[in-house]
Amino acid sequence: MPEVKQRTNSPNENRTKSILAAMRDGPKTNDETAPRQKVSELVPGKVVQRLELVVLRRYPRRLVNSKSYTGPIAAACGKDETGIVGIVLWADDVTKVRSGDIIRIENGWCRRRDGQLVVSTGRCGTVTVLDR
Repeated sequence: MPEVKQRTNSPNENRTKSILAAMRDGPKTNDETAPRQKVSELVPGKVVQRLELVVLRRYPRRLVNSKSYTGPIAAACGKDETGIVGIVLWADDVTKVRSGDIIRIENGWCRRRDGQLVVSTGRCGTVTVLDR
């Protein structure tokens, strides 16, 4: 009989699975004040208190020049254990965040664009890179 080879996960797949498992199990420290939101709990038009994501892809930056903002901007997409969401990165966050990073968005916003959820920090929020 021919030998059947079992498919093994790549190191990136195993890392992503372990990251998502750790996110599902919750925070290990007590320094976070707001409870962690999940993608499935996001509501368009509401504030994003604390959202932790694995960045799947960061798209190339582009420069924007409008009345309300002038500077670099980049789109990205991220996921947690419950789903995928679009991300808008502004200013210094464009160079700070890379594909594969685990990030935390605090005090941001959530909107719906072309039927998909999109989150960002806006003017008052912050993006923190938790792990590379």
